[in-house]
Amino acid sequence: MDFIKRILLILIATVISISAAENKTSIQLPSPETKGKISVEESLAKRRSVRNYQNIPLSIKELSQILWAAQGITAKWGGRTAPSAGATYPLEIYVAAGRVEKIEPGLYHYIPSSHELDSILKGDIRDKLCAACLGQQSVKKAPVIIIIAANFSRTEKRYRERATQYVYIEVGHAGQNIYLQAESLGLGTVAIGAFEENQLKEILKINEQVVYIMPVGKK
Repeated sequence: MDFIKRILLILIATVISISAAENKTSIQLPSPETKGKISVEESLAKRRSVRNYQNIPLSIKELSQILWAAQGITAKWGGRTAPSAGATYPLEIYVAAGRVEKIEPGLYHYIPSSHELDSILKGDIRDKLCAACLGQQSVKKAPVIIIIAANFSRTEKRYRERATQYVYIEVGHAGQNIYLQAESLGLGTVAIGAFEENQLKEILKINEQVVYIMPVGKK
């Protein structure tokens, strides 16, 4: 009898696993480019915070490039575009897509190892994010919102009380990468740190702490 119960439990677990895999939606992003049309120096000279965007969707290629710049893999062992203390990589990148070609509106999680997006929530959440960001209209009007969140425990395991400082430094690295990549693509962005964290947790339903919000759109 116990043997039959074990078989039934295994079968149930298998069915649940298959069902979860079928319901999970992943989007493979186009391969990123490693050569741009303008130099790093030119991007640095032109970089500014941009809060107004054209009413034009982003292409999936543009979004792919922005995400790669933020946390893309650049080494066989897993090294990324932004340096990380002890290669602990505490950052997680989320995308609130409003108007992106070939991508349905919703919240997505960027997976650096496979350069793809995992769907988390369906539907346009930009209005809700705007409210949580104290009504800043750039969040409502941008076709894409990049959300940088952090799992501090990954760095704390190695650096303890110094971890918080190191994580925030890394957020700055990733944010500047997004700024420079946006400039090289003719896009605009602005780093936003003013938001109601509890509201964001209700909207996003993620475990990590949100540290930066970056709307992106065509200038």
